[in-house]
Amino acid sequence: MAFSPKFLRRSLNSINKWRFLSSSSDYRVLLQHSNSARSPCSSFLYNDNRNRVCSRDFCSRTSNFDENSSQGPAAIDYSALLQEDEFHKLADATIHDLLEKIEEYGDSVDIDGFDIDYGNQVLTVKFGSLGTYVLNKQTPNRQIWMSSPVSGPSRFDWDPTTEAWIYRRTKAKLLETLESEIKQLCGDPIKLS
Repeated sequence: MAFSPKFLRRSLNSINKWRFLSSSSDYRVLLQHSNSARSPCSSFLYNDNRNRVCSRDFCSRTSNFDENSSQGPAAIDYSALLQEDEFHKLADATIHDLLEKIEEYGDSVDIDGFDIDYGNQVLTVKFGSLGTYVLNKQTPNRQIWMSSPVSGPSRFDWDPTTEAWIYRRTKAKLLETLESEIKQLCGDPIKLS
């Protein structure tokens, strides 16, 4: 048995900030919209006898948190970032410098399966069975992306204050991250900065 339109209108009008979401032949779902930071958003499932059979709390609004202490990324206005030619200059210089220094490092340590390749603007560094790093430019975002066998994927933005590529989530610098991780993987320190 379905709810009558009159019952739905009366119920929806009498309950402040409720909205009819979906229906089936047996159940109706109502969603409570809450502007209060303390109250969760909730959905309630009603059967044909108008009894609540279950509820579920969820919320899609953003949480209130202190942005200065947050580990999460800050919003970026991509139109205010580096000009494209400046980005290419900085990113190319960084990647080419990494290519030279990591290639020297590979010659000085004994790692089975070590290989380094730069092609199509992608730097690939294989440390044999220890893992593979991939670094490449992401021009639309003005970022250098890194895939790491240690820390996974990261996106580094140029920070003019520190003159370094910074991962916004952790505030880690690209070169320092690579130095630490390569030492962790291979056992021998490398100087990239």
